[in-house]
Amino acid sequence: MMKKPLLGLSMMPEAEFVPAILPMLQNNSVDVLEWSFDTLYDTDEPEWLGGLLDFYSENSRLLGHGVYYSLFDARWTDRQEIWLEKLKKELDRRNYNHLTEHFGFMNTENFHQGVPLPVPLDPTILKIGKDRLRRLQDAAEIPVGVENLAFSFSIDDVKEQGEFLNELVEEIDGFLILDLHNIYCQACNFEVDIREIVNVYPLEKVKEIHLSGGSWQESSYGKNVRRDTHDDRIPQDILNILPGVIAQCQNLNYVIIERLGHTLNTEAEKQIFLDDFNKVQRIIETSDYSVGEKKSWNRRKFDYSEPFEDLLLYNEQTRLTKLLFDGNGVESVRNEKFHYFKPEIWDAEMILTAQQIIKKWNPY
Repeated sequence: MMKKPLLGLSMMPEAEFVPAILPMLQNNSVDVLEWSFDTLYDTDEPEWLGGLLDFYSENSRLLGHGVYYSLFDARWTDRQEIWLEKLKKELDRRNYNHLTEHFGFMNTENFHQGVPLPVPLDPTILKIGKDRLRRLQDAAEIPVGVENLAFSFSIDDVKEQGEFLNELVEEIDGFLILDLHNIYCQACNFEVDIREIVNVYPLEKVKEIHLSGGSWQESSYGKNVRRDTHDDRIPQDILNILPGVIAQCQNLNYVIIERLGHTLNTEAEKQIFLDDFNKVQRIIETSDYSVGEKKSWNRRKFDYSEPFEDLLLYNEQTRLTKLLFDGNGVESVRNEKFHYFKPEIWDAEMILTAQQIIKKWNPY
């Protein structure tokens, strides 16, 4: 039997989120929930949240979304081991249809509040990513996918990411989350047509689409930077291309809307969120695409010993993070010599944005 992709929400733990999504829940409109399970690894879940997640789990309508594993950290540490052990406990506790993580690395002291930074397509870096993804796959024992990144230092990062993700997930028979607002950010920041970026991705591997809004950040270089801050309505440009993207993604199963819970404090904000949900629901219902027989997942077993590490890359990730944290001038960053990174071609606005992000989450 043919059916449309399921529409759902990225679940938030804030109490303000509940009244905002209540109308959707009461209408039985939320087909599926996605839960970033590692955001509450070290704290207790609110009772109302646990009950809701359990309900969707019991009905095989729960998706897992990791934030802090960090696929491209060049060293393997106790942090990743502990993260995987906690993941196994979470998967014993609840039934997740699949699991996803973000592209990039988070080499910061306060990794629980950072943002992933991009890495260039390089054989050594790809090898690290594949090693980390295999270990994640072995721990999860369910299908694993990777989400494209919003932040890019240069147009080269934008152009490479589709090919990089394709190679990254191939070995584990993995899939992609195509986050359209992340691509919208890249399109705005590098003045490229959003459809052009979408079309460099292996769309046959897209199993899930993310939709959200964001904000504009002023730049002293005269060009505002689009940020993926999940705090506003879905841009109309994204809604305009959504029907076509859905039609191109032949293995699409889920469409997830993201909005941070603490940004839904007023009735007006809640109404915008509900309007976005209803617009996306109509687009899915009127799309000419239907999900047919699900593509079966081919789980592969791997034989490997010690985690693959590269100390040169680790040192460069650490040096880059410190360089950005210290707030060095744009030209100072561009003049730094690296083996893996190419700061000489990075956009000035994006260097400043990375500095602000890292300073925000690591203030001391």
